[in-house]
Amino acid sequence: MEQEIRFCTAADGVRLAYATAGSGPPLVKAANYLTHLEHDWRGPVWRHWLEGLAAEHTLLRYDERGCGLSDWDVSDFSLDAWVQDLEAVIAAQGLERFPLLGISQGAAVSVAYAVKHPEQVTQLILYGGYARGRFNRDLTAEEMLQAETMINVIRVGWGQENPAFRQLFTTMLIPEGSEEQVDWLNELARISATPENAAAMERALYQIDVSELAAQVEVPSLVLHSRDDAAIPFEEGRRLAGLIPGARFVPLASKNHVLLEDEPAWTRFLAEVHAFLGVIGREEEVPSEPQALFPELTPRELEVLELLAQGASNEAIAKQLVVTPKTVRNYVSRIYKKLDADSRAQAIVLAREAGLGQGSA
Repeated sequence: MEQEIRFCTAADGVRLAYATAGSGPPLVKAANYLTHLEHDWRGPVWRHWLEGLAAEHTLLRYDERGCGLSDWDVSDFSLDAWVQDLEAVIAAQGLERFPLLGISQGAAVSVAYAVKHPEQVTQLILYGGYARGRFNRDLTAEEMLQAETMINVIRVGWGQENPAFRQLFTTMLIPEGSEEQVDWLNELARISATPENAAAMERALYQIDVSELAAQVEVPSLVLHSRDDAAIPFEEGRRLAGLIPGARFVPLASKNHVLLEDEPAWTRFLAEVHAFLGVIGREEEVPSEPQALFPELTPRELEVLELLAQGASNEAIAKQLVVTPKTVRNYVSRIYKKLDADSRAQAIVLAREAGLGQGSA
């Protein structure tokens, strides 16, 4: 598969690089933080994403302003500017109707675009995203210090040959990445933007808030999020899905913000997207077994979680599984720990979001 790179101009004169790959109906991907059309295409972190998404569609993507092959001499990093960039790329490609994919902060841009252009967007797919940026999450003083520290680390250390500073960013995105994948992502961070642009973009991302816009989305929406995402909290993904009317939420069993090719969560992500988009012959690929949804749980723990999701009490679970109530309490405690759930209610929500609890207790 080959890609074709072209250029267009945004409303404020910024030149944007965009690329197409694959064939078939269009699928538009909003830009996310720090991309490079050519480097991403050749690398071990994003290549399977691009090939997988372009396997059944003509994938349209672009480098956001200030990074990659787009203009770097930019001063306006804002949600409005990012939406205008998306508008420019879509106009340059001459698209009228298409599904829109938003990854990470691209989810917020996609939400804003879908509300502004409901006649164009057929479906909305959001992965690893959020409605509110870091500065809009009621941070404690310590959390605010952490956020400001991250921005300063980017500004001070991004352009250095030693990848130590960039390693912080990489570790959050792919904590389970191989040495090759980590080294590649470190290099992407170095070559995709100046330290000043990267820091300015990071601050702008923290200021995003599309909570009110999310409630106005009118198109069918699929929201997916890694349960142990170290970059964007899982709760922010759940919150985004809850704001969008009728959105379906799919939790993925992964620690990576950028899903890697060899993990089951990537297979599930792609299958869910293909099924949502109605790709013929792909629907049956969506894993439906609970073990695929909660690989950290034992078969017995899955049984207990299923009964929890059905609303059964500990005593009822004990009776059905022919164990003591104390044994059930031990199972429930282990389930809480493995799912990082603070309460029975939260464990039930996670189970039901994954499709458990459809039977009767």
